[in-house]
Amino acid sequence: MSEHNENPGRAPRSGQRRARRSPDSRPHVDKRPIYARLDGVTFAEARSFRRRLKRASTPTAIHAIAEDIELARLRVEERRESMPEITYPASLPVSARRDDIAEAIENNQVTVIAGETGSGKTTQIPKILLDLGRGVLGKIGHTQPRRLAARTVAERIADELGEKIGGHVGYAIRFDDKVGRDTCVKLMTDGILLAEIQRDRLLLEYDTIIIDEAHERSLNIDFLLGYLKRLLPKRPDLKVIITSATIDPERFAEHFADDDGNPAPIIEVSGRTYPVEVRYRPLVVEETVTRKNGQIETRVTDIDQIDGVVAACRELMREGDGDILVFFSGEREIREAAEAIEGQNWRGVEVLPLFGRLSNAEQHRVFGPHASRRIVLATNIAETSLTVPGIHYVVDTGTARISRYSTRTKVQRLPVEPVSQASANQRSGRCGRVADGIAIRLYSEEDFLSRPEFTDPEIQRTNLASVILQMANLGLGDVAAFPFIDAPDHKAIRDGVQLLDELGALASADDKGGTSSSKKRTGTRGAHDGDDGDGALSLTPTGRELARIPVDPRLARMLVEAHANGALKPVTVIVAALSLQDVRERPLEKQAQADQAHARFKDTTSDFLSYLKLWEHLREKRAELSGNQFRKMCQREFLHYMRVREWQDLIRQLNQVVADLGWNWSVDGNDPSPDAIHQSLLAGLLSQIGVREGEGKEFTGTRNTKFLVHPSSSLAKKPPRWVMAAEIVETSRTFARDAARIEPAWVEKLASHLLKHQYSEPHWSTKRGAAMAYQKSTLYGVPVVVDRAVPYHRVDPAAAREMFIRHALVDGEWTTHHKFFADNRAKLEDAARIEDKARRRGIVVDDDTLYAFYDAKIPHTATTAANFDRWWKKTSQSDPHLLDFDPNALVNPDSHDVDAAAFPDLWQQGTLDFQLSYRFEPGADDDGVTLHVPVPLLAGLRDEGFDWLVPGLRQELVESLIRTLPKASRRSVVPAPDFAARALASMTPYARPLRESLADALRQLGGSGINASDFDVSKLPPHLRFNFATVDRRGKITDQDRDLKALQKRRAGQVTTAVAKAAGSSQHAAVKEWTADNLGAVPETVENTVDGQKVTAYPTLVATKDGIAVKVVPTEAQAKASLMTATLTMLLRECTVQTTAMVKGLPLQQRVAVDAWPHGGAEGLVEDCRVTVVRDRMIDAGGPVRDPAEYATLRDTVKPQVAGQVRQLVVGMAKALPAYHRVVSQLNEWEGPAIDDMRSQLAFMLPKGAVARHGWANLRHLSRYLEAMEIRLADMALDPDRDAELEDEVTEVKEYLDKRLAALPEGRRKSAAVRDIGWMIQELRVSLFAQRLGTARTVSPQRVKKAIDKLR
Repeated sequence: MSEHNENPGRAPRSGQRRARRSPDSRPHVDKRPIYARLDGVTFAEARSFRRRLKRASTPTAIHAIAEDIELARLRVEERRESMPEITYPASLPVSARRDDIAEAIENNQVTVIAGETGSGKTTQIPKILLDLGRGVLGKIGHTQPRRLAARTVAERIADELGEKIGGHVGYAIRFDDKVGRDTCVKLMTDGILLAEIQRDRLLLEYDTIIIDEAHERSLNIDFLLGYLKRLLPKRPDLKVIITSATIDPERFAEHFADDDGNPAPIIEVSGRTYPVEVRYRPLVVEETVTRKNGQIETRVTDIDQIDGVVAACRELMREGDGDILVFFSGEREIREAAEAIEGQNWRGVEVLPLFGRLSNAEQHRVFGPHASRRIVLATNIAETSLTVPGIHYVVDTGTARISRYSTRTKVQRLPVEPVSQASANQRSGRCGRVADGIAIRLYSEEDFLSRPEFTDPEIQRTNLASVILQMANLGLGDVAAFPFIDAPDHKAIRDGVQLLDELGALASADDKGGTSSSKKRTGTRGAHDGDDGDGALSLTPTGRELARIPVDPRLARMLVEAHANGALKPVTVIVAALSLQDVRERPLEKQAQADQAHARFKDTTSDFLSYLKLWEHLREKRAELSGNQFRKMCQREFLHYMRVREWQDLIRQLNQVVADLGWNWSVDGNDPSPDAIHQSLLAGLLSQIGVREGEGKEFTGTRNTKFLVHPSSSLAKKPPRWVMAAEIVETSRTFARDAARIEPAWVEKLASHLLKHQYSEPHWSTKRGAAMAYQKSTLYGVPVVVDRAVPYHRVDPAAAREMFIRHALVDGEWTTHHKFFADNRAKLEDAARIEDKARRRGIVVDDDTLYAFYDAKIPHTATTAANFDRWWKKTSQSDPHLLDFDPNALVNPDSHDVDAAAFPDLWQQGTLDFQLSYRFEPGADDDGVTLHVPVPLLAGLRDEGFDWLVPGLRQELVESLIRTLPKASRRSVVPAPDFAARALASMTPYARPLRESLADALRQLGGSGINASDFDVSKLPPHLRFNFATVDRRGKITDQDRDLKALQKRRAGQVTTAVAKAAGSSQHAAVKEWTADNLGAVPETVENTVDGQKVTAYPTLVATKDGIAVKVVPTEAQAKASLMTATLTMLLRECTVQTTAMVKGLPLQQRVAVDAWPHGGAEGLVEDCRVTVVRDRMIDAGGPVRDPAEYATLRDTVKPQVAGQVRQLVVGMAKALPAYHRVVSQLNEWEGPAIDDMRSQLAFMLPKGAVARHGWANLRHLSRYLEAMEIRLADMALDPDRDAELEDEVTEVKEYLDKRLAALPEGRRKSAAVRDIGWMIQELRVSLFAQRLGTARTVSPQRVKKAIDKLR
């Protein structure tokens, strides 16, 4: 039931459709007679009709096609009957041989006609073909190398046929098309024919192809000849005529040889009417010189080229009237020659330049009528391209600029080269057309015969990118197998392929429609069906777009990129400008005015933007002005009107191409930025960039090319760091024309498929959690990226994974919160501490073992921390302990000798515990044992017991101490390890200093003469001495030192601050007056808690500029010193005296001496005495004090005594000062060691603050000491040797004291005992140099040394 109801009615409809398609139901129509009628229609229509007939199936359709065929036959007949009457000028050589030419064309598919310029071959051969009935079933395609020639030849043929352009004769050039329905002869440029091949592969529009001026061997001509070679077997009805000057026509004939090897027939037509005499005038002069010895020699001197040209013109002017054509290699030579010839002031002679960059008006002056003689100075443009009328004589300099593409630097060069023999003959042939001609060659005949016969064809000296692109698009197969007349060099093919690859036009072998490949290729394979080869190429979508745009591939690539960047409109303007000759003119006589007129269009950053400014100016003016006014404006502003028109036409043509490509103009609604424009242009100029190094103006381009920005560019004066150039040309130097500033980031983006990357210095980055490397990217040798850090796992995943494991997991250089990682690091640190304590490696397993552990467990994709995190997030859910270390597996079994007793973790001193750490790294600052001291506890740490070190290192310590003994003592305690072990067994640790205990133990063991001072601690290895390190609240080490005293001194300020901060409320800010209500009584100690331990601190008074304050310091000594200073300062502020009163009544001599006191005069002496009196009376009264009431009592006790006692001290000092000044005066008159000794004596006795420092008890002897110095000075003059001997005794004692002081702790070097020894030395001086004065005590050198020995 369901089958019956499913889709009812469908089966009958299907059956009806099958019935209509059944061939048995159609009436049979014989198509063969209709096919036979196709012989009378044009070739193009015949192909269309065949396709229609093949598809037609009904009688009605077939009869309709038959009717259309009949109409087409009628049109062909009408076309044949409408042919005009053809006549041939009898004066042309071709007319005389038209029967031979017609017969050759009729009997051969290819005919070569060689004739000199003026023979008439260009205009008469099309007429001969019309006579033969050609041009009816298809047009006669007549190619010309230039647009001007195509248009003028069409006009001449139409004029000879008595018709207008667009009838039977028409032309098609780049910006103009005059071809009608009845056109039989179509003149066109070879580029137009190339473009038509893309639409009409078999060229069915034509029944005959004429390739004119084939001897020029341009790139287009060579490609057309090769294409026609392949096409002829497929088009046996197609006739090909090759016209050439008499320059190697055999090459063309052999190229079109038939299958049997028979070359195509050659018909030579003479075009010369008058003979040409060739004269050789080499630019050298030979002189015969007779030397002094009578020998005759010939000297050859070079002649300047300009002088040679002037001489040749002068010679030709003597031959008769007529114009002279002079060939030069370039514009500069033409300008120099023009100046030289005009400087001759020849009457009735006009000098005209002729080269491609001239304005239109200046070029047309050459062809205009004239009455005087002309000397035309031309480049090789007049060799074959133009025929200058009225030329009687030619001067050939023999050189030309030949465009050559350098396969090494990839730069189009324009070197000056000697012309070939064929070119020289072409130049000579420019005369002899109106009368007998003379050609002067400024080189020798031998030079002419040694030159190559022909100029290299363009295909062998230019870049082949455009040819390869079109061949790939047309599917013409391998470039190397294409039948060029002269096969291009394989390097040129390679460079063309590389350029297309640079432009992204070629697809890789495994991606036919994808990205480009940088592999070397030399074949082509297009998007269409064709001959495929093994090395064939295919085009990317970008390549197919490039092939459809009728400009250079580089410029086409700019348009493609502009479409993507939304900058199509401005880039189209720039591309059109770059495709044409510059519209801006610079006439020779008005260059400055032209430059001024064009200056407003310049842009300091880009020559390309100058084109946009110029285009905008022209567009505005064109809208404002009439056609005639616009033309005059162009002339006034030195703009070439015809080139402006061509610019406009090319933009319209490109706009049409853009529309055909289906690109949407609406994306360009907004004005694109200059960066977008330049990035679009850069896409086509990737191999034409450069970077400037340093401050010079030279750029380094791709493939190590060195170039400068051309002086005409607006960037030449201040070139940017990076530039791109539309053209890099080598002339006298290598110049970049049309340049603009670019950014290297643009290059990196657009040339990603071309960059070569180098990676160096792989390293681990903890911050990124990945292995990194430094990338250097170069584009054809130009560094685009330098030292950029990039993830290394993108370069070498295996190496990056290994670095991740070793650095992150093994070495711990990773910031992560994974629990296994923290646990493993803690386990490793515990194991490592065993090695540090034992001071040997090998206890903990090595890094390779840890690496193997991780390597076996983590996947190969874990190359970075991020990748690892993603993997571990999933894995840890099922096996969280997968990566946990086994603590027992981390430590080797032989570590049992490292125990806590031998290497404790804490050091106890008093009630405080300090943390110990161990490190085994010889040379490190903290190698050995380190005591960690919180900063507030540093000052209270006593240097006691640290010389014993820890038990685990004590054996090594004692051995090392024994080895520091003098050799005589060391002999009695060897071997050191044995004596060290025995000594340690009898020693009680920490009971006494280690050295004293060790000396006693060794003496008991038989050591002879060993004292504690014999051990040299400075020779111990650093790890055998404690390292003291201060730590902050976070446990971070802030400073460390092996010398505890040095560390305490260096960190004294920090310690005081830390203690004060910990004391908190125990401190008080400064007050002006100390009372019970503000500071109150100052306690002697306070207790604070630091790092959990109770610490005793010491409050004290501190004198400040604002008064008195309470401060807490870390040591009792500091507190006492500060309290003494503060109390003394308070008393000094209240116990003042008047200086004048203190010195009043002194004898004049003493008063003068007091005023000359070296440390502040009378005021300085009085102040010194006041400080002394206040200090002494304070101490006598029981000061300093800690209570304000006690201070008041102390003040009241001291203050009344100050004035009187200060007066007594001043009087006492004043008595000795006159003698002091006498001694100083005498010392200033002497020099020598004795004088230096006495000056040091004065410095000791009377330093700044001498009274307070030494006290009156020592200074009361000052007069006697000074008198002794005067006696010494007097005796020294009588017996200096005796003085020197006595001085040596004093020096010996002083050196003995210095040596002893060096052995004392620094804090004991300025004690009262040391100062007392200083005064003993002064008494010693008196006893030696002025014994008659007597001494205050018994003194001798031996007594002084004994006193020195007692210093501790």
